[in-house]
Parts: sequence; structure tokens; C-alpha cells
Amino acid sequence: MTPPAASFPWPPVLFVSTLAIAWGLTVFLPLPWPGLDDGPAHWIGIAFGILGLALIVSGFATLVGNRTTYLPHRASTKLVTTGPYIRFRNPIYLGEALLLLFGAEITKSVWFVAAALLFGILVSVLQIIPEERHLEAAFGEEYLAYKARSRRWI
Repeated sequence: MTPPAASFPWPPVLFVSTLAIAWGLTVFLPLPWPGLDDGPAHWIGIAFGILGLALIVSGFATLVGNRTTYLPHRASTKLVTTGPYIRFRNPIYLGEALLLLFGAEITKSVWFVAAALLFGILVSVLQIIPEERHLEAAFGEEYLAYKARSRRWI
């Protein structure tokens, strides 16, 4: 069996950390909201939250249904290409980034936008790129074909 991509569960730690940092900065060092404060912008922000939550829940459910790990620091036992994984290779991480953007809308804090960007960069470097190497080593051509027809993020 191929060793796991990472020995530490980076994604949940990064998500909670960036969420906490954004919240702390919003409370103690607020910045004015540069975005539009209108109905359509509000509903787009709400849609980000709903879509983010749907991606997270369906991503976990698909992994569980396929009897492979959902823990980011465990080795994958099966290449999952159904559910939200048909389109996105990382729907749970994408969902978490969308939840941070939803946080920006509901708090009117630019810090949550920065947190979403920071989360995306850090999870890519610390988890996604090593995970892609792990999946390629574990599943070879099957993973490369899947990688060619799906997106890392959007």
C-alpha cells in the first residue's frame, strides 16, 4: 500500500485556524467592507454558503459510501470519481473555501476573503499537491485519466 499523502490532518486544522484568525481580525482589527451591500451580492454570498455546505456533506458522504477514508492523513484505498468528485477533485476543500467566503458576506469582513485565499494556498501546498502525488502512485493511469477530466478547484 502507498503511504498517505500527509502524516498530519492539515485541511481541518487550516480551516479552523483561518476561520479563527479571520474572526479575531474582524473583531479586533475591522476593515471597511469594499464589496457591494445590495440584494444580489447578499444572495450570492448566501449561495456560496449553501453550495459550500452541500459540497462538504456530499463529499464526505461519497467517500463513506465508497468505503474509503475521509481522513486527509490516511492513505486512500479507492479512487472515488462519483458524486461531487465527478467535477472536482477536492470538493470538501472547495466547500470550506466557499464557507469562508460566506463568512465574508455575513460579517461584511474582508478578513474572511483573505482567509479563504490563505486557506486555498496553504491547503494546496500542504495537502492537495502531496495528495495528488499519493493518488498517482497508488492508482497510476486511472488517476491520471481522472485528473485530466476533473478540476483541482473550480
